[in-house]
Amino acid sequence: MADGSPAGAVRAVVFDLDGVVVDSFDVMRRAFQVAYAEVMGDGPAPFEEYSRHLGRYFPDIMRIMGLPPEIEEPFVRESYRLAGEVTVFDGVRPLLDGLRRRGLRLAVATGKSGPRARSLLAGLGIAGHFEHIIGSDEVARPKPAPDIVERALDLLGVRPDEAVMVGDAVTDLRSARAARVGAIAALWGESDPAPLLAERPDAVLHRPADLLGLLTPPLPRVRT
Repeated sequence: MADGSPAGAVRAVVFDLDGVVVDSFDVMRRAFQVAYAEVMGDGPAPFEEYSRHLGRYFPDIMRIMGLPPEIEEPFVRESYRLAGEVTVFDGVRPLLDGLRRRGLRLAVATGKSGPRARSLLAGLGIAGHFEHIIGSDEVARPKPAPDIVERALDLLGVRPDEAVMVGDAVTDLRSARAARVGAIAALWGESDPAPLLAERPDAVLHRPADLLGLLTPPLPRVRT
């Protein structure tokens, strides 16, 4: 599906986590503000700049922003502390149920670490919907490299032309394209849609239920 033309029936869906499956934006903002203050001292935390890099592995974001890697420890601590305030987006649970009833195989490929992602999804009671939950610390190169998507395909036992990835960040779409799977943009979170649409994704979803209608027949190319 790398050229936008479906090559076969979709058998698997790989999801990004934050902004697609879970609404964690406010928790992320608060955790970043606390971590920034602890390491950097007074002054406003540059969360707006941070949010432009969502989808990437946290250490990569710190490197891109020129911030010290020591921010990660308090950020992770606060993220765990506030995890109970993260919610599942409306419509995601029925979507996951519907996909599983159709026999599709599901995985998560996230910019979070694997242990943190699995802990979060377990706490929300939906970890069991996914056969595999893969974090950026569990592959050689995080998004936008294809490694994490390719790892999901290997674990699921499907070919690239049998899978799609749903993400809310440019890095998700680029990772999907590099792995030669269908790249689908999810617009129900906090992400600015303009950069996602500029990537010319294979499909655009405005609500989780839209995905069910796209998978049979095979995904059409959405012109934006």
